Amino acid sequence: MTTDAPAIELKGISKAFGPVQANRDITMSVARGTIHGIVGENGAGKSTLMSILYGFYKADRGEIFINGKLTPIPDSQAAIRAGIGMVHQHFKLVENFTVVENVILGAEDGALLRPSIAKARKLLTELAKDYGLNVDPDAVVEDLSVGHQQRVEILKQLYRQADILILDEPTGVLTPSEADQLFRILERLREEGKTIILITHKLREIMEITDTVSVMRRGEMTNTVKTSDTSPAELAEMMVGRKVLLEVDKPPATPGEVVLKVEDLRVSRGGVERVKGVSFEIRRGEILGIAGVAGNGQTELLEVLGGMIPAQGGTVSLFGEPIDITGKHSNGQTRRARGIGHVPEDRQDEGLIMPYEAWENVAFGYHKDPRYNSGILMNHAAIKDDCVDKMQRYDVRPPNPRLPARNFSGGNQQKIVVAREMDRAPDLLLVGQPTRGVDIGAIEFIHKQIIALRDQGKAILLVSVELDEIMGLSDRIAVMFDGRIMGERLPSETDQNELGLLMAGVTEGAA
Repeated sequence: MTTDAPAIELKGISKAFGPVQANRDITMSVARGTIHGIVGENGAGKSTLMSILYGFYKADRGEIFINGKLTPIPDSQAAIRAGIGMVHQHFKLVENFTVVENVILGAEDGALLRPSIAKARKLLTELAKDYGLNVDPDAVVEDLSVGHQQRVEILKQLYRQADILILDEPTGVLTPSEADQLFRILERLREEGKTIILITHKLREIMEITDTVSVMRRGEMTNTVKTSDTSPAELAEMMVGRKVLLEVDKPPATPGEVVLKVEDLRVSRGGVERVKGVSFEIRRGEILGIAGVAGNGQTELLEVLGGMIPAQGGTVSLFGEPIDITGKHSNGQTRRARGIGHVPEDRQDEGLIMPYEAWENVAFGYHKDPRYNSGILMNHAAIKDDCVDKMQRYDVRPPNPRLPARNFSGGNQQKIVVAREMDRAPDLLLVGQPTRGVDIGAIEFIHKQIIALRDQGKAILLVSVELDEIMGLSDRIAVMFDGRIMGERLPSETDQNELGLLMAGVTEGAA
């Protein structure tokens, strides 16, 4: 190891997937013991570049140097041997395994697992204590919160003695408090001499935690700057190539008739009541934002209204007409036929069928649309033409309707779902986590689409764990905690501190 050499140096890295040039002649240097951010729009090539560094992909051209030494990385095992670990945006955990079983998976000492598990449990306890990664080694992963599952992923890499950690959109599925905890962990890792590469679209996080930031655009590295020498507005302009509006710009709402009315809604899952007597209404031309820490009933609320799961009690009506919430006579397709669009919280499990091509995904839920049919057969050409049109207007990259959904970046997957559901201007739009894992330019675009629907007189139910998003988009804010609505506020008459207390179940009287 050369002591003054960078931890990582990439020279002339290029990678193409067919006609798509994902990375073009990229050169980048990361100093040892620093947190280095990489930002760029969805499809800019960030994840591809890091997948090359971690051995998932092999570069067409270029060289990788680790601690000053030329290091070929043909596969992930070579990356692990070089001291590189990667925490992916979508975790690679076996949910019904314990923490310690997940950590040793693929790194067992031999055929007998018991000694490996005993050794790993001891080491994990030490690592968790050293780095503030408090996780029970014997807990089953599916019983852990998302934030704790992410800690398991970090522990996996530390157990494998990683000195370089790559984190791909690490806060995309975290609550604000979990994100703050992650930052404290990353700072501790940096203090211990670890080198961290952070891929994120959230400029607040870049400014808060990184030492240096590199900007990618359309497969090229356009700039690297000290974080202290730049600003969110400057980074956004470097990413997108134009000035970006970082604040939501919207006129005051002019609410009309009641579109959706929910009364005493009760929903159970796994024998546990998740929604406990929730009541609210939304009118034409307004956005009701539901704030809350993930896991407090918002998901079940959206799924019942979207026809995905049944409710156990209460009533729901659309324009005064009842909606079946028992699951016997209604589902997502019949909801869409009644003018309800639904952007689900989990685009990969609920919004898309990942092996299917983009044009097929664009038709899901709307395959009975007359535009998509000719006689008894579906008109594939018409669906593909519609998909091309949506891809152009919603800036989906690459704009290829024949590409399987799994081959798009997370943000572009989200744009496909948003285009399918919003483009039809539904009377009621249910939208969960609309900008999760989405870049700054796409966030601005999606926010504008939501506001445009509101201004067309549509009703919108917005669920988001991003308080900035809730505050910026909502005309009214309801806060959920433990399946109940703790209170309702106007954005102009509240702040994030008050909302945070309500999200924690602390009412004004209790405070």
